[in-house]
Amino acid sequence: MSELDSLTNLFNGDGESMEGSQMTDDEALKFMRNKRLNVEFCLVRDWIWIDLNVTPAQLAELEKTRRQPVIIFSHRVIYDSMRRWDVGDLVRTSLLHEFRDGFLFQTLNTDYVLLGEGMRKRVALETVGRIFF
Repeated sequence: MSELDSLTNLFNGDGESMEGSQMTDDEALKFMRNKRLNVEFCLVRDWIWIDLNVTPAQLAELEKTRRQPVIIFSHRVIYDSMRRWDVGDLVRTSLLHEFRDGFLFQTLNTDYVLLGEGMRKRVALETVGRIFF
């Protein structure tokens, strides 16, 4: 598969449907502020859960750092507590540390609140490396 085909498939191809939280944007913002976790957070919609194909050696290295070969790509930022991204921006997370409550995707430095419907896809690590913004 060509580089362009792999990226096209990632963004436009079929995947497994996933459900995030059904909270409204305002409800999600209030929910996260009330948690007072002392962690930065970002509310996202129109997201893709990306399982990365990694080698056993790569997986072993990730496990040493308490990470998993999964990232989120979102087509729409709703709110970012650190103001790294504006409303409506695209975002690609770092690797998954922990997934909780069916909608909290936690990296080592940020909690991403997955709102609404998303897609789950499996791709090569190299494909994700081609996403620049």
